[in-house]
This record gives sequence, C-alpha cells and structure tokens, in this order.
Amino acid sequence: VQLQASGGGLVQAGGCLRLSCAAPGNIFAKETMGWYRQVSETQRDLVASITVGGITQYKDPVKGRFTIFRDNTTNTVYLQMNSLRSEDTGVYYCNSLIGVLTNHYWGQGTVVTVSS
Repeated sequence: VQLQASGGGLVQAGGCLRLSCAAPGNIFAKETMGWYRQVSETQRDLVASITVGGITQYKDPVKGRFTIFRDNTTNTVYLQMNSLRSEDTGVYYCNSLIGVLTNHYWGQGTVVTVSS
C-alpha cells in the first residue's frame, strides 16, 4: 500500500494550493496523519500533522499559512497552502505516524513549485 499525494503544481509566490491524500480505511481511521516535505535525499521533515480527533500541529514556518484537515468519512487528509513562498518549494508526501516510524506507505509525493 502506498499513499499517493496529489494537488501540487506551479504557483507564484503568494498563491495557494490544496494537497490531498486518500488512504485505506484501515490506515486512516485510527492514525495521526501528516504532511512531509523532502529536504534531502534521505530526509523528509514534518510540515503538519492531525490526530483522529482533529488536533493539529505545524512546523513554525508554515503556521498561519497552512491548514491541515481531514475528512474521516472519505479517509482523506488535506493540506491547504496559502501565502506560498519560494522556500515552500519541494516534494510533499502524506503518511500516517505508524507509516513514518516503520518506513511504510510512502508514495511518490506531489511537487510544489513556488516562483518568486
């Protein structure tokens, strides 16, 4: 099973994008879900996370600009990205917390390019 992120694209600085990621119910239903950005060949940093109950956490640079939310009826997690900056450019992935800890479920990611 791989979690496929979608919704990336090329936008100008200040623009917005909405990323989405649908997961199988057995992964999504009881898992904290997160969005990650590739920062090196071997490292992906957490950008935002959301628990099943809706508690969210954000990396400092995206606070106030990005919003993570989930639809538990469709097993989909979203990342609304507003006021995009060139430093937000990268490949974004979604995964569950367990998936990150066990190195499972990583999909191909979706590319976000912000032009200044």
